[in-house]
Amino acid sequence: MSKTSRTSITMPSTAKKGSIIEIRAIAQHDMESGFRYTESGKLVPRDIIRVFTCSYNDVEVFRADFYPGIGANPLIIFTTIAVESGTLEFKWLGDDAYEAINQASITVN
Repeated sequence: MSKTSRTSITMPSTAKKGSIIEIRAIAQHDMESGFRYTESGKLVPRDIIRVFTCSYNDVEVFRADFYPGIGANPLIIFTTIAVESGTLEFKWLGDDAYEAINQASITVN
């Protein structure tokens, strides 16, 4: 069973060739560490996003690995260089078959 979540990408839709663009990516996810217990003493299973990747025209330009210490709804801010018009794909993968994918287009002139 695949879980889904809301994701949001903030980045420019146009840029000059060679310019640095800032990208903000967020996924709504509770990020359960696996270290907490319920009131009845049962261990709450770990459920975190493990990997985030960004590909620009099918070339990976950013990757982050996450661990249980990451808070809920992780916000990732990074930069890349606008090299050509195309598509950026953002992918979050996690425990319990979690996968979220989002895309954004950029026009480079």
